Amino acid sequence: MTDVKTDVKKCQSQLEWDEIVLQLGGHPLQLWGWGDVKEAHGWSVVRLTVYEDNKLIGAAQLLRKPLPQPLGAFVYIPRGPMCTKESREVVLDALVHHVKQHGNAALISIEPQWDDMPPVQGWKKAKNNVLVAETIIIDLSVAEDTLLADMTKKTRQYIRKSEKEAIEIRQAKSREEVEACLTLYKETGKRAGFALHDDNYYVDVKEMLGDHSPIFVATHANKPIAFLWLAISESVAFELYGGMNELGQQLRANYMLKWHAIQTMKKWGIQQYDVNGLLNDGVSSFKKGFASHETTRIGAFDYPLSRLYPLWSVGLPFAKKMTRFVKSLRK
Repeated sequence: MTDVKTDVKKCQSQLEWDEIVLQLGGHPLQLWGWGDVKEAHGWSVVRLTVYEDNKLIGAAQLLRKPLPQPLGAFVYIPRGPMCTKESREVVLDALVHHVKQHGNAALISIEPQWDDMPPVQGWKKAKNNVLVAETIIIDLSVAEDTLLADMTKKTRQYIRKSEKEAIEIRQAKSREEVEACLTLYKETGKRAGFALHDDNYYVDVKEMLGDHSPIFVATHANKPIAFLWLAISESVAFELYGGMNELGQQLRANYMLKWHAIQTMKKWGIQQYDVNGLLNDGVSSFKKGFASHETTRIGAFDYPLSRLYPLWSVGLPFAKKMTRFVKSLRK
């Protein structure tokens, strides 16, 4: 622990909090609206600011989820905390102290927008990640010609091909338009074999994040064929969800759609476009076509707060493997 005296305060104002997120260059998953979404679906939320000599040096939106007893709770900070590199150690110590003093938690887990972790005592590399550390972050400060040149030849070809089709792109605003996107998402999930939340979850994301969650829809003959759903802050655009139907696949609508989203984020003055993770799958191969580089964040780091922490770090991965194995037997 450091000898620096800090003051940790709870923020109760959405307007004040979102201004802090913007001021600190925070990620959209640190916005008030994202916390509201998680709170509506089984988490509790606290938003903390850290001051040193009455000067704001950091902030974090903490999500808390009860674990099976007697573990306590899982405290999670997605893409946070937010602070300068010089303040990381002080901010981390302040957050740990606060969590220790307020409630029974098994651990604190962070997945910050950092390239390295300061040598702070007590933190360890986590075995369980929520977000994928390997991603692509596109620098939107460069010219469009430079962005295009950084793509693969095939990606540029498919963008041009889809632009020649009778495809129009608009933003989904109404509840009906969001539901049309969810229909596409369900079709995509069934085709690709991944699970989805219930519809209310996605409706809450749109309503609670508001303008911080634009949805771009590609239409053909006025019917949706593909969509791309983002969360955005002052500096970061982060892909949340996307999908398309068979016609969208045939017309390569996802290429035109992603390029449109990238161009729009650039026009809006956003600095970075994050494709939200790379896995060993077809979707990731598609994403990789939009840049010649990859970015690796530091991943998750845990601060254990309970002697039962090994049940989380070792037992949870084993339980996940067993669940997948049992499901495979039912196929």
